[in-house]
Amino acid sequence: MQIRQATGNDSEQIIAVMTNAEASNFMLFGPGERKLQPEQFAQYIDKVHDSHHSALFVAEIDEKVVAYLIVQGNEPTRIAHRAYLVIGIHSDYRGRKIGTALFKHVENWAKENGIHRLELTVLENNEAGIALYKKMGFDIEGTKRDSLYVDE
Repeated sequence: MQIRQATGNDSEQIIAVMTNAEASNFMLFGPGERKLQPEQFAQYIDKVHDSHHSALFVAEIDEKVVAYLIVQGNEPTRIAHRAYLVIGIHSDYRGRKIGTALFKHVENWAKENGIHRLELTVLENNEAGIALYKKMGFDIEGTKRDSLYVDE
């Protein structure tokens, strides 16, 4: 497995992983809700790549993107020390320590870029996700009530 920063050429494969991850119904976007175009997403990747506080990493197996981790940083000085994370792993590749490897990679990247707080949101019924995040040292700081409307 290789973990690397995404390029615009990865857009179609990342979109495929996003679509698969969203089918789990554990993501912000529901299954089939998001309509990404490869050209537009490639531009987003390039924009993220040019940012000091943001990044998009992929996990690749046999030259196939199987997971992604987006780091969305902030520019204002008072919040430039923190970044928000979004991770997605293709269902065929879950349970193989890919998430652990992505988080370790991002932890090192964050240290090198002056980011010392990483945040994320997870649905309370996403037991596998919560287990991974706790394993990686994340703490539950609160529970949002009625924040997302999922399955009524």
